[in-house]
Amino acid sequence: MSVDRAIEAEGIDGGIDEGIDGGAAAQAATVRTYAVAPGARLNVRSGPGTGYNLVRVLPEGVRVPIYCQTPGTTVTGAYGTSNIWDCIDSGEYVSDAYVNTGADGYVAARCG
Repeated sequence: MSVDRAIEAEGIDGGIDEGIDGGAAAQAATVRTYAVAPGARLNVRSGPGTGYNLVRVLPEGVRVPIYCQTPGTTVTGAYGTSNIWDCIDSGEYVSDAYVNTGADGYVAARCG
């Protein structure tokens, strides 16, 4: 599910996106979202590291869901240095160093 769909599923726009099946909608409703660092346009990669393909770039001011987390390339960002990568969608990862989770470690289950 995309970031936009996850946010819609949480009711920020007032309802659940009808394109999400019932199971995914229930999962999306229970997944917490986190703010990306202010002023950051965050790279989304196909795997947990800078060596993976760039999938897209998130605009400033978005929130992302974290479905699971996994170790990968160490990155220094707005929230310190971390080797934790957050899975924000199927096959889409962002460095936790740019996501304000409020913790230095894992805040979700490990991927996989």
